[in-house]
Amino acid sequence: MVVANAGISVGVDTAQRGDLDVMAQTFATNNLGMAATFHPFIDAMVRRGSGRLVGIGSVAGVRGLPGHGAYCASKAAVISYCESLRGELRGTGVQVVTICPGYVDTPLTRENRYAMPFLLPPQAFADRAFHAIEAGATYRVIPWQMGVVAKLLRILPDAWFDRLLAGRPRKHRAGQGRSSNP
Repeated sequence: MVVANAGISVGVDTAQRGDLDVMAQTFATNNLGMAATFHPFIDAMVRRGSGRLVGIGSVAGVRGLPGHGAYCASKAAVISYCESLRGELRGTGVQVVTICPGYVDTPLTRENRYAMPFLLPPQAFADRAFHAIEAGATYRVIPWQMGVVAKLLRILPDAWFDRLLAGRPRKHRAGQGRSSNP
């Protein structure tokens, strides 16, 4: 089993030129990092006829959030990439699993300036992810309640979604977080 858990999350403001570099770094880590992690194992797993590639996406990849454009877009790409890879490897014996966490209590999320429903301790998330992988899931949102929330947000008309998120605090941009020291 190979687990690709690359992930950085920094707020962006596309009007700020420097934040485009942050976006490029986010995509390089979250997307190319995942592909580069999987790459050296795929041929051997296919030859063996077994193996698991586990990509860690995020519930944030289901719908874009203001100030989170780089992270949300990169995690949406993780979900699509894993789905594509699963199709490419169908019939080879290699399983591709996409795990999409909601909020997990980490130093990264402790910087967030907004409510984080269904926040999980890291061990609880890890236990649930392990069980989903062992059960043969191909896609799982953890906790399941965040999956329901994400699906509801996905089907909301854009005008309602925009109104719901109006005024929501944004994620800290590079150099703005409490733990970001110059």
